Amino acid sequence: QVQLVESGGGSVQSGGSLRLSCAVAVSRYGWTFSSYAMGWFRQPPGKERQGVAAIDTDGDTNYADSVKGRFTISRDAAKNTLYLQMNSLKPEDTAMYYCAAANSEIYGDDGRMVMTPYDYSYWGQGTQVTVAS
Repeated sequence: QVQLVESGGGSVQSGGSLRLSCAVAVSRYGWTFSSYAMGWFRQPPGKERQGVAAIDTDGDTNYADSVKGRFTISRDAAKNTLYLQMNSLKPEDTAMYYCAAANSEIYGDDGRMVMTPYDYSYWGQGTQVTVAS
């Protein structure tokens, strides 16, 4: 029903920038890209998948504390594309990055979208980001 394809990963030096893209194709009748809450997740080697950033259908965003002020999530409905602009990259940002789509928006007590993997139903194949020190 939803297909996601990430791109834009690569290897950069510490302090560098990358922009990840996620092309989204929706085949569910009556639904469009704008119908879905979206998120970026990452999985460092040997660790669990963790939420990085999320954006709801109104464009409100949420970020993990570790990336606040450095990463920016955005969505372009005309292009059916989700983005993650990553600046001031650090070696600890090294991971496989995944985009994901959620059928519904779930908010925590702070009023911001949650970023737990099990709340997202559709996943891309991932794109590798490596930051050298």
